[in-house]
This record gives sequence, structure tokens and C-alpha cells, in this order.
Amino acid sequence: MTIPTQASERRTRRGARRGRHRGVDSNDNFSRGFGALAHLALNGVQVSARATDLATGTVLLSIDDHIIMPTASIGKVLLLVEVAARMQQEPAYGLALLDRAREDAVGDAGIWQHLQAPSLPVADLAALVGATSDNLATNVLLRRVGLDSVAARTQSLGLTRTALLDLVRDHRGPDDAPQLSVGSSNELTWLFSALARGEIIGPEVSQRVIGWLSLNTDVSMVAGAFGLDPFAHRTADHSILLVNKTGTEPGVHSEAGVLRGPRAGVSYAVSTYFDDATLEARLTVLDAMRTVGLDVLEYVH
Repeated sequence: MTIPTQASERRTRRGARRGRHRGVDSNDNFSRGFGALAHLALNGVQVSARATDLATGTVLLSIDDHIIMPTASIGKVLLLVEVAARMQQEPAYGLALLDRAREDAVGDAGIWQHLQAPSLPVADLAALVGATSDNLATNVLLRRVGLDSVAARTQSLGLTRTALLDLVRDHRGPDDAPQLSVGSSNELTWLFSALARGEIIGPEVSQRVIGWLSLNTDVSMVAGAFGLDPFAHRTADHSILLVNKTGTEPGVHSEAGVLRGPRAGVSYAVSTYFDDATLEARLTVLDAMRTVGLDVLEYVH
């Protein structure tokens, strides 16, 4: 881990907790987001969160950030890192056409399943993963790259609590990995900080991954507080710039990203695991995640 951080105190869920917010010119704090997440925890939601200053590594918010949590599609970032690394080694790699096959078929997120094109270049598939978390594109890329290669790349980055465990499936059986991906908020904030600073393998690989992730259209969670156009935020809007990846499955809402503003930059990760039995439960989780987003926005802007 190359980003220096200040040691954060472990906190329990037995009482009121306040996240430290060390602003550029203020003593404000992350109390709104901290309180919202604490409320979730007291009502049975498993919560993990971390936010750090992008420039200094100072810990701004820390709630059980060492715990391994299900992160749904966030693990696809690790696939994108491997694809970008191969494109750096072999420039023509991104132009190779990949066919979709019957075994790749999967529903939910993504648009390729709704298009007529039977084949797309590797680089275009990576862009679809970054933009819409495209499940079909993910599976086709994994068939080409190999899950073992993604795992080896993940280990080479020093990540031990974060992994892409499987391809995307409509249904998970007893012989399948129980989750698409897992991660700790500690490692995810480090990963996004390192990407933003050009330190994942090197500047070229990092910037290529950042470019794909900057296409992300999902701003329904933490990023819902930033007021950005979901379909067009690759350039600064009101002096803020977002790169993020989300993961959503029944009972899982997770987001990691970097928000830059005129005062500072923040790398953040928030993961929740809950009983998604009612719409009210889901909306309560989303509202708490956006409350964290308000604190992030206030810190950078």
C-alpha cells in the first residue's frame, strides 16, 4: 500500500460515533454520514466504509473498513486492470474482436445483450463494463482473459481482501462462488487512490482504467449527492470530477470512487449488506449512502 494513512481507531456499534473530517480550512466532520451508517448498523445492516484525503492519505471516515464485504460488480475493476495491462504490453490487443457465445449469456446490467452486433473489440467491451457494468461484456472478457489471470494480477497489487471471484451468473448454485466479488473498504479506497495517482502498474494502465470508469452512468448511491449528469460527467462540472464503480445485487449495495473538487480530493468506499425484503429497507440504505456523499462533497467543494 503506497498511500500513507493515519491510524484510525476501531469503533464499535454500541454508541454514538463520529467520523473525523479534517478539512482544508476547517474542523468540519463526517458526522452526518457517520450517523446515517451507524443507524443502519443498529438496525441490522452490515456496514463498511472508508474515506481518505487523496493528497495526504489522511483518514476522514472509517467504519469496519477491514471487513471483507460482498461488493457485487465492483470487482470488475480488477478485470479492467488486467485488460489495460495487456493492452499496454500489446497495443493491438484492444482491437481484437471477441464473439459472444451462448455460455456467456446473462441478464440484468448492460446493453450488449440488447444489441445486434455479435462481436466487439476488447477495448469496446471494457468501455461497456465501465459505462454500464455490462454483464455480457464482462463474461466475454473473462473468457478471453481468464479468471486466474485476474486473480494473479490482484495478488500482484497486494490486495488480499478484494477479489473478483467468478463470472456473472443469473443464478448461483451450490458449486458456484457465493458472490461475484468481495472487498474491504480499506483496500478499495487504496485501489481508487492509486488509480487516480497513476500508480496501478503505471500511468498508462491507470489512466486507461480511469477512462473506462469515467463513463459510469450509475450515480444512484454515494454519488447521488453530487448533482452530476449520469450520462455526461467525464469533465469537471461545477469544479467537481467523479470516477466511480458501483455494485448492486439483492441485499448488496456498494460503491467506491474518487471525487475531486476545488479544495481537495477524496477516495471513498461504502458497502452495505442487508435484508432486501422491502422497498423501504432498500431506500433507507440508499439514503444513508447519499448522506455520506454529502459529506464527501462538502469536503472537496
